[in-house]
Amino acid sequence: MGRDTITGLAVLAASLVLFWATLGLERHPMVPVGPGFYPRIVLGITALMALLLVVVDVLERRKAVAKAGEAEGAARPDYGLVLAAFAVFAAYVIALPYLGFRIATLAFLIVMQAVLEPPRGVRRWAIVLAVALVATAASYYAFERYLHVLLPRGLWTGF
Repeated sequence: MGRDTITGLAVLAASLVLFWATLGLERHPMVPVGPGFYPRIVLGITALMALLLVVVDVLERRKAVAKAGEAEGAARPDYGLVLAAFAVFAAYVIALPYLGFRIATLAFLIVMQAVLEPPRGVRRWAIVLAVALVATAASYYAFERYLHVLLPRGLWTGF
């Protein structure tokens, strides 16, 4: 049993227990959607995704066992890459109050993509820049404009 199977089973169990707990919530006769409606939707989707995780992991493990004799050396974990990702995230957290959300997030997304998979060539750099711009703009407009969440303004930039 792999980590994904264990995680999926734990999340599935927690989702089902919490879903069961929402069944005891009292409904108000004047409100068509009761207080347990949205939690049940979220917990039902979470339980389905956890079950899917378990099924996919079990199927992948069966394939891996079948191919175990074919591949001698498995890919070794790259702890340096993990450390670099944490360093980039720490730099983002430190830069956020000084540069503001928009500039710090754009820089974070560009650097993180370059660290995880260094782009080779102008076309790959253009893709990295486009992904960073779209993700930054989408998250800014979703949180600042649509949800009215105040995002950090930069002390150095003013926006």
